[in-house]
Amino acid sequence: MTGLEHGAAWMKGRIIPIAEATLPITDWGLTHSDITYDVVPIWEGAFFRLPDYVARFEASMAACRLDIGMDRDAIIAALHAMVGAAGLQNAYCAMVASRGVPLIHGNRDPRHCANHFFAWVVPYVHVIKPDVIEAGASVWIAKDVRRIPADSVNPRAKNYHWGDFTAGLFEAKDAGFETTVLLDHAGNVTEGPGFNIFAVKDGRIVTPNAGVLGGITRQTVLEMCAELEIQTTERALPLEELMEADEIFLSSSGGGVLPITRVDARIFSNGVPGPIGSRLRTLYFDWVMRAEHRQPIGKP
Repeated sequence: MTGLEHGAAWMKGRIIPIAEATLPITDWGLTHSDITYDVVPIWEGAFFRLPDYVARFEASMAACRLDIGMDRDAIIAALHAMVGAAGLQNAYCAMVASRGVPLIHGNRDPRHCANHFFAWVVPYVHVIKPDVIEAGASVWIAKDVRRIPADSVNPRAKNYHWGDFTAGLFEAKDAGFETTVLLDHAGNVTEGPGFNIFAVKDGRIVTPNAGVLGGITRQTVLEMCAELEIQTTERALPLEELMEADEIFLSSSGGGVLPITRVDARIFSNGVPGPIGSRLRTLYFDWVMRAEHRQPIGKP
């Protein structure tokens, strides 16, 4: 299908150019950020770990009490049709469930909205561009904002509540950094906009387990570490401990494993990507090509 090479959307069973995709202005997904979503990467013509991403999407919908009236097979078929029509071989593919428009005008009962599904795909998105990673990427620890508490907005249900992340990004960009990581109200490291974080000390890895999304790429990192016999621990990670690490890296569906060389004023790994982060970054792109993790476009 022509006109989709810059991105496509699936809406109400139709595949359209992403620039033509719209939502009603009274959709609670727009007015209240009452929405959940997931993003699956596509690499060299195949989805990576698609069943895992769709399963997490379903769990997020259940947590948010959203019912889009589509089963797993229907969701997967819609994604394949949309990506196939766009013809993108390396892509960033989102599946979204929105609360929708109230069925009765002025009704403020979330149970009385028309929940719905849509999806979109664009050329592959890197959270931090590869050339920046190679040159040395930086992270700013947000000072004026903390992560939304888990008992306010469930971080395990992927969501559009980015007020805290956006404030942190303004801080980071104004200070000349690539991205931001937020602390919780106890001073522990949580996550950043679109990624989880890992600290390496004496060859062992720690990653936060509270106030964070259970990232599929995060899980991939843990599984790769098991394959490499690298010890990992999921627990609270105080900022002081992070700053004493030997290496820092991030994990994201937008780029895999992303070594970091600077956090605030602290330089890590002598200003170059560290050995463990670099090894895992290379291995990640080996994993995305393994047959057991791939679902070729058009073959659900």
